[in-house]
Amino acid sequence: MLIREKGIFVKGMLLLITFLVVLAAMFLPLFEGKNALEASDDLFNSISKGSTYFVPDLLKKSEAFKANTIDVALKFKEKDDADKAVKILTTAGMQAGAEGDQVKTKGNFGQMLAATLKDSEAMFKNQDAEISSRYGMSPKEATYTWWLIAKEMDKDLKRQKLFKEAAFLNDVVRKGVEVGYNFHKITPQTASTRVGVLTFSLVFYVIYTLWWGIAVLWLFEGMGLEMKAGAKKEV
Repeated sequence: MLIREKGIFVKGMLLLITFLVVLAAMFLPLFEGKNALEASDDLFNSISKGSTYFVPDLLKKSEAFKANTIDVALKFKEKDDADKAVKILTTAGMQAGAEGDQVKTKGNFGQMLAATLKDSEAMFKNQDAEISSRYGMSPKEATYTWWLIAKEMDKDLKRQKLFKEAAFLNDVVRKGVEVGYNFHKITPQTASTRVGVLTFSLVFYVIYTLWWGIAVLWLFEGMGLEMKAGAKKEV
């Protein structure tokens, strides 16, 4: 290999080697049994959870539906899912019955929404025992069943032209059910309590990116490779 600027090439090689050493260290379980990527993922998930608590606002808005009665048919892919849906809906105060993989249910829409949000809040706050004792199934299993119920209920509500109810049900799913499920077992934190770690992460990201770029630049420069603007051709 032809090296024209040995000093610059050596500096580039040192930067490259140290970059790779740090990269290898980032994949070691040095942070309470987790590597740097897993630890940072947990940190940002924790901070995200601290700013995604929408249940109180949804509960307040759900009061607009407390006098609404719905009568819908739900179709599931598996009979087991239908049986779980019946268990959850009846516990939530709805009338429900299954015929194979289909469920027919009717009752107070506002009451059902409140029950959905109550379970979503319990998931969000990691109150597993509350959900398990209510349905006799794991918290994630119950929450996933709520998600399936809402998905199928949305179809029949729209078929009946109950678009307002369908739209709010989708809000409950996105901001309540899915948030509770996705952030289950994560301890919420606010950005203000982790300013030091967040600042270090941002500064490290910028420096580490430049680290790689300068290493490659010096290696190429040491080998006599450089970028030059192309000559303008006159037509």
